[in-house]
Amino acid sequence: MRLAVLVGNPKPQSRTLTVAQLVAERVADVVGATHELTVDLSGYARDLFEWPHAELAELADKLAAVDYLVVGTPTYKASYTGLLKAFLDRYPSGGLAGVTAIPIMTASDAIHGLAVEFTLRPLLVELGASVPTKGLCFLTAQMEAAESVVDEWVAANRHSLDPKSVRSIDG
Repeated sequence: MRLAVLVGNPKPQSRTLTVAQLVAERVADVVGATHELTVDLSGYARDLFEWPHAELAELADKLAAVDYLVVGTPTYKASYTGLLKAFLDRYPSGGLAGVTAIPIMTASDAIHGLAVEFTLRPLLVELGASVPTKGLCFLTAQMEAAESVVDEWVAANRHSLDPKSVRSIDG
């Protein structure tokens, strides 16, 4: 099992990146995955609208080949960032088929709590990813308690993450 992180925060080394990496660490423990790659899109902002772009195409291919993909973004105007959207636009519909995606949004206010379910989840599903968990809306005021907040989220979603607990259609 391979796991990667994709973060669409325009600020390098953001709180969103910190939370996404913490979630990735916990998910990797649950599913027995190896964390192979972290893509912080802040470092690629100038290149996102260059088509074709060999390095971005290679990153997109690598992310589409993992088993688990933690996708993080801050909440901007009750949605994900344009930076994340511009990168994900490199995939055709179904381009993340076979990937289990875990959506995370950081927010400054609980009023944005459903944005992860109504904006980011549908985008990932449109791209073909399986999204078995509830998304995590992480309030930035909780940064001091990040580990316990993430641990609570993982505990609540463990049954959806653990491949041993997922039954096949055949029974």
